[in-house]
Amino acid sequence: MDIAAHQPVSPFIQISHLTKAYQSKKTGTTVALEDVSLTIHQGEFVALIGPSGCGKTTLLKILAALVPITEGQVLIHGQPVTQPSPAVGVVFQEPTLLPWRTTLENVMLPVELLRVSDTTAYQQRALELIEIAGLKGFEHKYPKELSGGMKQRAGICRALVCDPDVLLMDEPFGALDAMTREFLNVELQRIWMQSKKTIIFVTHSISEAVFLADRIVILSPRPGRIAEIVSIDDLPRPRQLSDMNNNYAGQVLAYIRQYFDYNQPRGC
Repeated sequence: MDIAAHQPVSPFIQISHLTKAYQSKKTGTTVALEDVSLTIHQGEFVALIGPSGCGKTTLLKILAALVPITEGQVLIHGQPVTQPSPAVGVVFQEPTLLPWRTTLENVMLPVELLRVSDTTAYQQRALELIEIAGLKGFEHKYPKELSGGMKQRAGICRALVCDPDVLLMDEPFGALDAMTREFLNVELQRIWMQSKKTIIFVTHSISEAVFLADRIVILSPRPGRIAEIVSIDDLPRPRQLSDMNNNYAGQVLAYIRQYFDYNQPRGC
């Protein structure tokens, strides 16, 4: 779709000719991603969509240095991604809060893992994030006392507490009901606009991608390749849920859905 992109000026993440293959005695070689090249700019919100098994989560894991690449190169701020770093935060579909820890204690967990001697500044940041996420008053509550949406917001705070440059989000709202999901989309946009982080967001929801993203990267069925990139620049920020009913949003949604109608493999 020929929509001119209004992109931030600073190249930040550079993925060049990335291929990821898995070896198995039973199935042989499975290529999850093939020849993926993508530049992501600092402060940009990029959504990844595509059919199940197309390598979206694999790409996030590579960016987080949780799995190695087979071929190609991945750079963040000009440096090769070789090992997990506090500069990259990750939010998974399940918030995985520790049930014996309060909200604040869960948010502070990455700081403890870094073995920081003086945690005063981090604790202040944690409290600020909790307030930004609308969780003020729940700092000392346990996960069993929080709703699903609150738990996920706490998980986002935990991923941001070490002030990462990049936030990777793997279907963070996929397990929530539709109303909570829409509310958290608005909340995430607000947190992103305040934090100015670079976010890469995996979703199966086309409307969620259109609402949140500056650009939507469509991956093909396995082996995952970049099939198309759609820029969303005629939905000004901050976006409202009602904006999804305007003509521009409708055109983008229809275009992407039409793409999947023609290209979705049978059985997906």
